[in-house]
Amino acid sequence: MGNTNVNTTPATEIDELAAKDQKHVWHHLTQHKGFETTTPMMMVSGEGLRITDDKGNEYLDAVAGAVWTVNVGYGRERIAKAVYEQIKTMNFFAGSMGSAPGAQFAEMLIDKMPGMNRVYYSNSGSEANEKAFKMVRQISHNKYDGKKHKILFRERDYHGTTITALSATGQLQRKDQYGPFTPGFVEFPHCCEYRSQFEDTTDYGVKAALEMEKVILAEGPDTVGAVIVEPITAGGGVITPPAGYYEKIQELCKKYNLLLIVDEVVCGLGRTGTWFGYQHFGIKPDIVTMAKGVASGYAAISCTVTTEEVFNMFKEDPSDNMSYFRDISTFGGCTAGPAAAIENMKIIEEENLLENVTKMGEYAMDRMLALKEKHAMIGDVRGKGLFLGIELVKDRETKEPMDESVSVAIAADCMKNGVIIGRTNRSFATLNNTLCLAPALIATKDDIDEIMDAIDAAITRLS
Repeated sequence: MGNTNVNTTPATEIDELAAKDQKHVWHHLTQHKGFETTTPMMMVSGEGLRITDDKGNEYLDAVAGAVWTVNVGYGRERIAKAVYEQIKTMNFFAGSMGSAPGAQFAEMLIDKMPGMNRVYYSNSGSEANEKAFKMVRQISHNKYDGKKHKILFRERDYHGTTITALSATGQLQRKDQYGPFTPGFVEFPHCCEYRSQFEDTTDYGVKAALEMEKVILAEGPDTVGAVIVEPITAGGGVITPPAGYYEKIQELCKKYNLLLIVDEVVCGLGRTGTWFGYQHFGIKPDIVTMAKGVASGYAAISCTVTTEEVFNMFKEDPSDNMSYFRDISTFGGCTAGPAAAIENMKIIEEENLLENVTKMGEYAMDRMLALKEKHAMIGDVRGKGLFLGIELVKDRETKEPMDESVSVAIAADCMKNGVIIGRTNRSFATLNNTLCLAPALIATKDDIDEIMDAIDAAITRLS
């Protein structure tokens, strides 16, 4: 797909905007000391997988907007038109009332999620998870006198940037300097088979899941109300769960009466080749959260989706004025989000993008395995669909992780040569060593080749 959506802003105006940005904008995840002498990069246009910066340089975006969001690619005029028509007609009303696109998208979404039945709208992944946590806490108060309130989270998983979402995040560097955290969140061990906790890795998936049971028993099953997991750990290193892992997790949730929350903020809406990542593993969650790819970044939207059983817990006693879910998300009432999400889902269906993700994911994995054979610093390659990771090591035998500076240098080299890749970024003390790939679901073989060739060349230059 060629770059026809070209920015036509005059260079002088771009320079003026860059100066205003330098003076007034506080950027995400950025140390601004360097901007005292230079202006930040600005992305000004995009089409397909290609984006163009303020200097006219074009890049292949291999991480869907740097944060795994633009699933159907840039420049989708039909989504923009759908949003325009909707907000021209009715842009907003509080989520205590209904809206036409909200109702339509909810039905479309539930159709893709057998066993789920209710959609609660908000506007970011962090907020979607906060809603899930509030549901667990309120259920605890209404059914268990507040005792069954603890929420387990997994080492290396990430669930958002708010204080409570960080409280449920298993990445120490992301949490550093932001405590104290919300009480009642308890970590259990990771499931990364490449970095197994056990000398004997036979039935690793079951063994890793049983580590969660140890935490449940240590905390007291009558105090634990839920567990939250990413179907595939994202920013923690693109960790695919081992065989048998989620089946055992589901079994333990039933055994100890825990709600299973699946955070699909990254994997949701086709990223792994199914509509949702959990659908690869045959499990039935109680709550599913999602954001990013729901509307491919064309409008802000997130969803906290529940079973009817969870929903019914908030209307069991209508005489109790405190029993309903007393929550609001102001911009969950904005109609642009579901309007964009409707078109986004239609594009995925009409263009058979789930099939493309599976096909291109297999091709990309073959290319990564070839890179592993060629470069000794690649210790492991993993992922599913178009959600892929390359873990870098100093030594394959010891699996000593490569310093973060190496992945920084590889990403910088790729960008210099026109390809933007991702990486684990200041999340762990020693494990910021994974290159992360998540191109738009429309990626072609030529796109995959360009990405892999850029990584190959970067590693060769830096070796």
